[in-house]
Amino acid sequence: MTEYNGYITTETIEGADDGPLAGRTVAVKDNISTEGVQTTAGSAMLEGYVPPYDATVVRRLKEAGATVPGKTNMDEFGMGTTTETSAYGAVENPVAEGHVPGGSSGGSAAVVAAGDADMALGSDTGGSIRCPAAFCGVVGIKPTYGLVSRYGLIAYANSLEQIGPIAPSVEEAAELLEVLAGPDEHDATTREAPDAAESYADAADGDVDGLSIGVPTELLDGADEAVVETFWDAMDDLEAQGASYHEVDLPSVEHAVEAYYVIAMSEASSNLARFDGVRYGQSGGFEGNWNESFANAREEGFGEEVKRRILLGTYALSAGYHDKYYKKAQDARAWVKQDFDEALTDADVLASPTMPVPPMERGESLDDPLTMYLADANTTPVNLANLPAISVPAGETDDGLPVGLQIVGPAFGERAIIRAGSALA
Repeated sequence: MTEYNGYITTETIEGADDGPLAGRTVAVKDNISTEGVQTTAGSAMLEGYVPPYDATVVRRLKEAGATVPGKTNMDEFGMGTTTETSAYGAVENPVAEGHVPGGSSGGSAAVVAAGDADMALGSDTGGSIRCPAAFCGVVGIKPTYGLVSRYGLIAYANSLEQIGPIAPSVEEAAELLEVLAGPDEHDATTREAPDAAESYADAADGDVDGLSIGVPTELLDGADEAVVETFWDAMDDLEAQGASYHEVDLPSVEHAVEAYYVIAMSEASSNLARFDGVRYGQSGGFEGNWNESFANAREEGFGEEVKRRILLGTYALSAGYHDKYYKKAQDARAWVKQDFDEALTDADVLASPTMPVPPMERGESLDDPLTMYLADANTTPVNLANLPAISVPAGETDDGLPVGLQIVGPAFGERAIIRAGSALA
């Protein structure tokens, strides 16, 4: 089961005897709390940590009859695009040997692609569900911010991240979303979707006749030629089924990656301050003064990418730089949201390649973090705008590497993106 290192732990969690997911296995990303089962967020800092409670999404899985076969490997604290920053080793892409599975929910996508779980939960801060879904040739849904509870999710960047489903097909992903969605008294950011009574799974009917699709040209600029070619083939397939597409402009996305990383790293700097070896995390020893103990714990517990993001986030929030970086990033975020809302007045949904490149070779981007950050160019704008998006398989390159197609909808427009995606997967 674990030859590609998709699981961190394989301790089984049994669900109820019946329910809509009875008899199904749903793996859970290791930054989502599971009562009595180790939850590490892929970090040595939390090795051995056993939560005393279930995340809301895990409780809902159990009530729905699902069995959790294990906790999936991930980039440490969700910080990565390749699932190579985990303290428990890198994950191999089970459908593209020698290549990364995407990240940070790479373990979740890998176990689904390998058939070692029927479905899985991931979390998406800037593409961390959609990226591995695209790289592993499966389906991943990033819900509208607030549709799914984040209670029990180990926080990286609260204002951006959402838990969502990964599955072999759009219909199965929609079935899992049905169980996860809905208000939660433990998470004040959750709300009822306007059309909550309607089934997500029923929307996976493949009917795209009359659907208007906007294609943001900015999300094609600079993309790999093989990815662009595969994307247009998929768009032609949708057109043949009755949809129409036209170009739209999203000028603000030019600044989205920079804005995203300033905001995400700033929030990470704040959220990860609790891991000091006293309140949370491994102790660094108590010889010397408190500052030395604090530094030792974080030096030993955090990996290089996590340290990099904490330092950059702390810098962006520091006196004298807050207005120069963090405030400007928030202004850019508002601009991105405005552009998406305007584009979606002229189209029912928007479409682009999920990732601008095919799966990278393992080790290719570890020494070049900037390249890894830029690979998120098509996914991060959606998180800044707090909109729903789905990644579905669009085909393969000539080298046999999976390519994903991303469909973005208006706020709480999950049914629209599920319907469009189901025409392809």
